[in-house]
Amino acid sequence: MAEENPIPRLLAIDDSELIHRLLETRLQGERLELHGATSSEDGLKKSKSLKPEVILLDIALDGMNGFELLEKLKEDPETRNIAVIFISATGEPMDRVKGLDMGAIDFIAKPFDSFELKARVRSALRTQHLVKLLEQRAQLDGLTGLWNRRYFDQRMIQEISEAKRHSRPLSLVLCDIDRFKRLNDQFGHPFGDLVLEKVAQILSGGRTSDIACRYGGEEFALILSSTNISMGHEVAERLRMAIESIVWPGNPDLVVTASFGICDTQNLFEDITPETMLKNADSALYKAKQSGRNRVESARSSAKSTPAEKNKSSNK
Repeated sequence: MAEENPIPRLLAIDDSELIHRLLETRLQGERLELHGATSSEDGLKKSKSLKPEVILLDIALDGMNGFELLEKLKEDPETRNIAVIFISATGEPMDRVKGLDMGAIDFIAKPFDSFELKARVRSALRTQHLVKLLEQRAQLDGLTGLWNRRYFDQRMIQEISEAKRHSRPLSLVLCDIDRFKRLNDQFGHPFGDLVLEKVAQILSGGRTSDIACRYGGEEFALILSSTNISMGHEVAERLRMAIESIVWPGNPDLVVTASFGICDTQNLFEDITPETMLKNADSALYKAKQSGRNRVESARSSAKSTPAEKNKSSNK
């Protein structure tokens, strides 16, 4: 999970060095990181790399003007949710209307009053904070507190894009609790919920960079960035052993186990997409189940599975 109270970032895009110095002075003491860009091209680049909570955007930029830059920001899924406040010396009402219609949330006229500037920036940050809280709650699993399938689908697209862009490995681990239906039938659904919660705690308690998600039912997914299949296998094996070692209150002799399937971007024999990674990790998980459960299998050792075997992967 992300840091609970990170310092918010504000990016000022204005071709005037004086404006940047004024902003630095007048926002001094505010709890934020202030970054600057003096061209629309640099501003667009920093918007993507920094992903600030708020952008202060001048309308009258050389080359690409503020309206054109805002349009590009709203077209990109990585930047479309950033709050944009226009700052401009123009007092034209139609400029304000146009900016707000395009998705800007506020407008500050130059020369700006220090108190008004701080108040509007704080308001924008509060709004962004509430929006992110709502978005996060919609992406969390209610029982386990892990990221849910919706978040997993979005994050896989992002992580694969980053892995391709920076030529770094990415691993995907699927984990399935062994004989979970039998546990539910024998001990009841409240105990089944406890098993899901305990397994989720272990999966989310690994490396800080690992992204644990509840994929559905008793199945979980782990996204391991900058991790090849050998490293990922070690991670999965540690998690498997931890799950096997859980002591269950009221059932000290009970041993709950889980099976793991893993693939990475370096061992795929087809296009790297979320679908192909899921298919390969699922094939490896199926092999772990067929080989006796409570084990870790990698896609490179199950790449020669027959189509018939792959079609049975949902029968766990």
